[in-house]
Amino acid sequence: MIGRNKAVTAVTLSFALALPAVAAGTASAAPKTSALSSAAQAQAQAQAQAASPAPGTATDAAARPMRLPNPTGEYAVGSSVFHLVDRSRTDPWKPEAGARELMLTLHYPAARSGPGRPAPYATTDETALLVKGLGIEAAVPAGQLSATRTHSRPDARPARGSYPLIVLSPGFSVSRYTLTGLAEDLASRGYVVASLDHAYESFGISVPGGRTLTCLACDALGTGGVPGSVVTDTRAKDVSFVLDRLTGRHPIWRHAEMIDKRRIGMAGHSIGGASAASTMLADRRVAAGVNMDGAFWDTLPAKGLGGRPFMMLGTDEHRPGGPDKTWDRTWPTLGGWKRWLTVAGSEHFTFSDSPAIEEHFGLPEPPLPAGRATDITRTYVAAFFDEHLRGIPQPVLAGPTAQNPEVRFENP
Repeated sequence: MIGRNKAVTAVTLSFALALPAVAAGTASAAPKTSALSSAAQAQAQAQAQAASPAPGTATDAAARPMRLPNPTGEYAVGSSVFHLVDRSRTDPWKPEAGARELMLTLHYPAARSGPGRPAPYATTDETALLVKGLGIEAAVPAGQLSATRTHSRPDARPARGSYPLIVLSPGFSVSRYTLTGLAEDLASRGYVVASLDHAYESFGISVPGGRTLTCLACDALGTGGVPGSVVTDTRAKDVSFVLDRLTGRHPIWRHAEMIDKRRIGMAGHSIGGASAASTMLADRRVAAGVNMDGAFWDTLPAKGLGGRPFMMLGTDEHRPGGPDKTWDRTWPTLGGWKRWLTVAGSEHFTFSDSPAIEEHFGLPEPPLPAGRATDITRTYVAAFFDEHLRGIPQPVLAGPTAQNPEVRFENP
């Protein structure tokens, strides 16, 4: 399993940098390991050598519940979970399974928080496969991670009104729940947020019937024989199917009238971010997109995204002339409103729930502190959608600010 973990990590991180192929077990093919993975592995080794755990290790962290950062908006947050089956398509990763399956979590503005326990973060089966896949199970107990406290109430009564819809797509090999903090914050600000899990593209997702779908795509791409564009194309079809089910004549959600069909955006992390551009190429309903630290696997046509706004938010790996050349190649084709932002001190998983996880479990953190990582991601993603789905000008997007000195506006 150690060899497979290395290969999967290489494939996962290759979607942050556009590598032509990632061979299983070839360390030189992979960019630097994420802070979450490398820090956890280092701590796990230190704990194994110690006679007794020191304060601040995973053992102490497991004694108290982890809690996601508080949402910053004016609304309480509700959430609902759906299992969807697209019978018009055969799953590309497991054709014998038949129809393509998806798991969907909707976060939305709620009238009030209401009584009862908050929505679960993830199942223990899901987090067990995640920490094992990343090789961090000794430092991050799966049961403790799955018990993370969220801020949404299951099926809470929605707030009145009509709200823009934002689709979130996670990074390769990780699941939709790793973007829960961002999803809850956007919902608290007045958005309906649809977070997707794409079948067989994560270490593990739980589906009805007691089944767990594991990462068959990790093995397929780990051999180097399947291009990343297969993932982005598949995810674009996934998103279009979900939009049909949320905004069509017979929506799956009984509160679908909350969704303003004229205002739809998409954001994603890693290959989920690259998939935002691919989805916009395939589906005109998506009016604005954000790529958080993902290489582009599809080459945009000369007309780009047809003038629709797009923002790239990432690490120094994606700076102009940096290791990832796909941002340099894509930038000139984006003919509409666009921003290229890099965040000093960030790493690949900065734009997910990773900073909160690292901080809670006492793992060594990247130079950008967890609180700043969360604030920056929330601030710029929300500002982008406020400006382009709501038409509210956002000065923070006009250029560098004293409040966010870590954020650089690139203009190659």
